[in-house]
Amino acid sequence: MCSAGSVDPSRKEIAMKAKTALAAAIASSFATALAMITAPAIAGPKPPQPTMDKCFGIATKGDNDCAAGPGTTCAGTAGADYQSNAWKYVPKGTCATIVTPKGKGSLEPNKSDPS
Repeated sequence: MCSAGSVDPSRKEIAMKAKTALAAAIASSFATALAMITAPAIAGPKPPQPTMDKCFGIATKGDNDCAAGPGTTCAGTAGADYQSNAWKYVPKGTCATIVTPKGKGSLEPNKSDPS
């Protein structure tokens, strides 16, 4: 039998579990919000690499380092493999030796190729 001022232990347990779940949900919400704030909205160009060349036409879909024209905006946005207007950094002097199914890499974008 319960005395007049006591609370049933099962009710205490349920209340504690609810408080714990609420605290975990709030902490998770804050962590998610912080991650969204600190993550870049749009990937920017990779910083200049003094020992590297920008090589056009060698990046695979979604793996370019930045844009060079229509169809790309920046890092990771190439819509197709070997887009002639999307570039990727490669060691200096190696670009023209890279062969893809669409041809060799180039230090300049191919402006006549819409891909």
